[in-house]
Amino acid sequence: MNPTPRRPRRRSATRSVTLADVATAAGVSPQTVSRALRDREAVAVETYERVEQAVAATGYVPNLAASNLASNRSRAVAAIIPLMNASVFAETVHAFSETLTPHGYQIFVGSTEYRPDQEEQLIRSFLGRRPDGLLVVGTEHTPGTRALLTTAAIPVVETWGWTDDPVDLLIGFSNAAAAAELVRHLVDRGRRRLVYAGALQSGDFRAAERRDGFAAAVRELLAVEPRIVAADDLSVSMDTGVALLDRALARYPDTDAVVFASDVFAAGALLACTRRGIPVPERLAITGFGDFEVSAHLVPSLTTVAVPTQEIGTLAGTLLLDRMQRRPVAEPVRDVGFRLVQRESS
Repeated sequence: MNPTPRRPRRRSATRSVTLADVATAAGVSPQTVSRALRDREAVAVETYERVEQAVAATGYVPNLAASNLASNRSRAVAAIIPLMNASVFAETVHAFSETLTPHGYQIFVGSTEYRPDQEEQLIRSFLGRRPDGLLVVGTEHTPGTRALLTTAAIPVVETWGWTDDPVDLLIGFSNAAAAAELVRHLVDRGRRRLVYAGALQSGDFRAAERRDGFAAAVRELLAVEPRIVAADDLSVSMDTGVALLDRALARYPDTDAVVFASDVFAAGALLACTRRGIPVPERLAITGFGDFEVSAHLVPSLTTVAVPTQEIGTLAGTLLLDRMQRRPVAEPVRDVGFRLVQRESS
């Protein structure tokens, strides 16, 4: 039977709790306490639980500033994502955090709002706080951002895109290939007058890659010029999906399928079709991108592309952890792929 943590001695109000106090309460050495607090997986489960109980009982708060100064490590990792309120990116960051938190790392998150200049500012700001590693959504950056990432002297993992010239580590997939797969699906279902619809904001390079993949597939499979409608003046919302639907049908009245850059847009358009009595998919096929939770519950349910959002976060955290702990990385570039999810809307 394991001994229970000892009751800490009463201390004066002017003396702070030390690592030695925690060690005494837990019945282990100060070195073991230090190791457990740095990385919970570096000690036995029972030992970590005793240290955790002792920390709670004593009210110990580690002096991270002193520890970081001594080790020249911040125990912090930064994540740069396009939007805070997008569930797909939230799932990636959650899996990323779950991978790194047990090893004593804290995650700081910043949002670019699809603005390349804001990405550069965020990265410069985070690097000033000396993180041990950095996750970035996307592979297209300003020259200034790329210079910062290249000279940062910390491991960097790019995600959610694909490039033949990554800064360092890469966990992603081809957005262009995913859009082309949607086109092939629609053509196989007899659709011939396809439109691509997206916000196409200047910093949303992934939407541009999907547009380019759509265009290439339309030229190859249908031998016609691609039809593109954009709403770069509007935000990523279901209302914008309705506006994109209106623009597509106004410009191309014979449209028989709309490929939306996101499930958010597609959901807004699909619900608008239901209100207006436009039968989907009989009159108009609709597809999205991302496989959000709501997509399977829409009526009709939404055909879309599923991206392994959690796998991206887990792999990104694993590769960064290996680099930060100076372990070799056998595969610094990983293509996680995508999956076409065929539902009722096409």
